[in-house]
Amino acid sequence: MVKLFFHIVNILFIFFYLYPGSILGFLLYGNFNKQPQLTKDFFFNFLEISPNHIYAFILLSLLGFFNYFKSHKKLINYYLFLIAIVLELLHIIIPERSFEIPDIFGNILGVLVSLLIINIYYYAKKIIS
Repeated sequence: MVKLFFHIVNILFIFFYLYPGSILGFLLYGNFNKQPQLTKDFFFNFLEISPNHIYAFILLSLLGFFNYFKSHKKLINYYLFLIAIVLELLHIIIPERSFEIPDIFGNILGVLVSLLIINIYYYAKKIIS
């Protein structure tokens, strides 16, 4: 059941990410050009990172890791990092979307945070057992 949930979220995620315009912006504000902002942007020195990208990839990555980390560790790692980069690169050719380097960093940061969480989880589980 959890694997099915991951695959459904993954498909929806790809659809929302590649749609020319913001579906969530339309649902919330009636405007495809307005992007909902959950929290203020994060600033790291010269880099401004959208928290939406970090949160989205934490959600997707945690679902993927909890389903496939033990059985297909390398594959799920490659997949999540690849999708984090490729989805943003596709914004170069999608109308009404814009490619931004800080967004790639946000995507990758979301995957890295999830990877850290899942490693801590399995390490703690190993110590307790």
